[in-house]
Amino acid sequence: MRRFIFTSSFLLGAPAALALAFFLLSRIAPPPSSPSQVLGSSAFLAAPAFASTLESSFSSSDARPLIVKNYLRRYSSPLEPFAQYLVDTADKYHLDYRLLPAIAQQESNLCKKIPADSHNCWGFGIYGDNVIRFDSYLQAVDTVAATLKKYYIDQGLDTPEKIMVKYTPPSVDKGGPWAIAVNRFLTDLE
Repeated sequence: MRRFIFTSSFLLGAPAALALAFFLLSRIAPPPSSPSQVLGSSAFLAAPAFASTLESSFSSSDARPLIVKNYLRRYSSPLEPFAQYLVDTADKYHLDYRLLPAIAQQESNLCKKIPADSHNCWGFGIYGDNVIRFDSYLQAVDTVAATLKKYYIDQGLDTPEKIMVKYTPPSVDKGGPWAIAVNRFLTDLE
């Protein structure tokens, strides 16, 4: 049993001790700037010399357009080419970037079920035979976003539950399925 404890202690302690020694050594002496400083200036090297510094570059970019694009692609939405525009327009109007795709998912299965030639994926102003039509998806995105900002968000209607009361009042009487679905789609877009 003692042998087992000693062996286990050694196997666990030795790597930790080595790691600590290397760490402390790296803090005491800076690394040599060239291989010749390690071996002396007259040493011959069998391997080619290499720089002792690593250079790397990192760039940060906004992942939101890619998140939206992948979501739209997953559902074969005709809005996919407009993913960047959806995010840019949400930013322009200070909206959650997920809100327009989430409403479009609820209202039209991401533009797959809309009145002919309407570009209206958001059920915007559609009441029975009354249909608001847009000349393009770009016009529709901008109009819906501006309306949501001015007449909803700026009026304190800043959650799907609050938006639903004005955007689709019949859903309120049915227990709020519109808001439940929009919230689910918002979560899918995280």
